Amino acid sequence: MTKTILITGATDGIGLETARHLAAKGHSLILHGRSAAKLDAARDKIGGTTSGYLADLSDPAETLRLARDIARDHDAIDVIINNAGVYKIPDPVTKTGHDLRFLVNTIAPEILTRALLSTLGENGRVVNLSSAAQSPVDLEALAGRKRLADFEAYAQSKLALTIWSREMAAKHRNGPIFVAVNPGSLLASKMVKDGFGVAGKDLGIGVEILARAALSDRFALASGKYFDNDIGEFTPPHPAALDDQNSAKVYDQIVQLAKELGAA
Repeated sequence: MTKTILITGATDGIGLETARHLAAKGHSLILHGRSAAKLDAARDKIGGTTSGYLADLSDPAETLRLARDIARDHDAIDVIINNAGVYKIPDPVTKTGHDLRFLVNTIAPEILTRALLSTLGENGRVVNLSSAAQSPVDLEALAGRKRLADFEAYAQSKLALTIWSREMAAKHRNGPIFVAVNPGSLLASKMVKDGFGVAGKDLGIGVEILARAALSDRFALASGKYFDNDIGEFTPPHPAALDDQNSAKVYDQIVQLAKELGAA
């Protein structure tokens, strides 16, 4: 059975290659990008049944508009892959004073997914790209009141996304499925090349696990879990994500920030 699958950050790297892989299997792809030229090029490469949408996910209002545009055009979506991510950039502080890593890596998935929940239904899946880089979330940094170094901001934003994924799973026990996936460390993406100065490992490692997370039976009962593709198993995330009180605080702040910034 073919699926309709939304992938954010689908114009290069693992997002593009995952879209190509899924389209080759006959699935319909909804692609997100922030460059019109790159989005057009991606659609040409992928072929098949694809639609494309532009948005800068560092702007919560644009993210909300993106969700509304997609919902307007698509009555049903089977899978959302929150792939778009940012690590190292020259100026990470936005005009609202927030760290762009948190906005793109954590807040955008909350805004986009929540606005599209009605299109997913109980059988839908939300695949959130986590990372082996995970660090306890400083709520002051998440709120934009404290500055972090690049790696720390990235690691905190990824643990925040993993926490959000677990909390959403707990709050939606009848579906859709929420899973957090580390697709593999230091894969050959632009982010890895720019951020770490290494060529990286085969992107196919990440593509394969994202396709499985989106479609395979193994993930059908995995809501709330974290899959670490470095070891090829479901495993506990950072201990801070297992602290119920801490997780509730992080989740509540993510949801509140998304409401405030998306409406600004």
